[in-house]
Amino acid sequence: MGSGPSAPHNLEELGSGNTGKLLLKYSWPALVAMSLNALYVVVDRVFIGHGCGTDAMAGLTLTMPLMMLFAAFGVFVGAGHASTLSIKLGEGNREACEKIVGQLVAFKLAFFVTIPPLVFIFLDEVLGLCGADKVTPGAFASAKTYLRIVLFSHLFSHLAFGLSALQRAEGGAKRSMMAMVVGFGTNLVLDPIFIFGFGMGIAGAAWATNIAMALSCLWALQYYVRGKTAVRLEWRRIGFYREYAARAAAIGFGPFLQQLLSALIAVSIQMAFSKWITDEAQCTAQIASLGVFQSVLILMVLPIMGTQQGLQPIIGFNWGARQYRRVLGTVKLGFWVTTWLCVGAFVAQVVPPFPYWLARLFVEGKEMVELAAKDLQLSNCMLWCIGINVVATTYFQSIGKPKTAIILSTLRQGVVMIPCIWLMPYVLADKPLAIWIALPVSDAITALATIPPLLSHTRFLSRVRDYKRKTVR
Repeated sequence: MGSGPSAPHNLEELGSGNTGKLLLKYSWPALVAMSLNALYVVVDRVFIGHGCGTDAMAGLTLTMPLMMLFAAFGVFVGAGHASTLSIKLGEGNREACEKIVGQLVAFKLAFFVTIPPLVFIFLDEVLGLCGADKVTPGAFASAKTYLRIVLFSHLFSHLAFGLSALQRAEGGAKRSMMAMVVGFGTNLVLDPIFIFGFGMGIAGAAWATNIAMALSCLWALQYYVRGKTAVRLEWRRIGFYREYAARAAAIGFGPFLQQLLSALIAVSIQMAFSKWITDEAQCTAQIASLGVFQSVLILMVLPIMGTQQGLQPIIGFNWGARQYRRVLGTVKLGFWVTTWLCVGAFVAQVVPPFPYWLARLFVEGKEMVELAAKDLQLSNCMLWCIGINVVATTYFQSIGKPKTAIILSTLRQGVVMIPCIWLMPYVLADKPLAIWIALPVSDAITALATIPPLLSHTRFLSRVRDYKRKTVR
């Protein structure tokens, strides 16, 4: 329960307000925050694709599984500690809150002194695991250049995202968002200056990212140092505390698993291209096309993820209040909104001329644009049907059934998609086609597999609603 004059009003509107207006109210702040985080990658790829060419785009794409793995560890620490901090703030336990903030910083420092140095030492081997052994020398060199520059700056990015998550947890949504605004704005300005103005190429993009993340980190950190947050960062509290580490790890495991699977999918696709495509230029072009796919996907799923975040408090509150009619109505509304967003994303990526317009944002040259557009059309031809999985995952997470939510969220990425990526090339003679078609196949299978558990629960909600009506009568 929050405190302050707005808390009772917020609880009242969750239980009785118009669900459509509530969904919009709770979705847009999450959408803004996620958009700023995601657009780092998109902006880099736009400038690199037009300023550095296909090799550089492929090189940057090769680094993405590693970046996603780093992000997974960041989410693992940040999400868990943010949730634990919220609980302790509600309990009024200031000492525990200070320890949680200090422990988050300690985890970030521990990550910095272990993982990046190991990756730096074994950089060639790591890139080889990401499918870099079959690309052109230019693409491989671009990947190495970018990683060497950004590896150690992950201390700044991890601290920035972690401290921002803590600020959101204590109600400082605007402060948290401003840290992201500072970083994104800096990156947006410096990218073209370094890439085009100074002619630094992909190295310029890397240095722009470093500076942007450093400023974002300083912006977030100064709130804690200057005591402008509910909990001040006490240097003596920086360390590890067993009683809080386990709880934070348990809460952060679900988001970590989703991020980890995303990284494994990217690795699988890149390794599949490396295994089945013998020509270096063709392999490099396909990996560059994968970069376009990933960038466009980020733009398309942001509204869907924002809707997902908006549904959670509405469903969770009304489930706890046993207002099952509102729960059912919110699930139905969420399904239709998410489905229409998925249909819109499908149209934008599949129906000509939209995929060609999207491809031109990131790559140049007629052949490369046509390849990227064709891959967008193929890989997203079943995107319209995944809304049901998104809503089901959100529903089960919101009503306190994390195991079911984790199973459904990992079904598409882990259980279905990764095996399809590796098995489809054995079935079809056209290897690039076989790899790309694994994505729509997994979308269709996942949607069908999600229907039974969600339908079972909506029937339950309908029966409970009818029972309550009869009882009242």
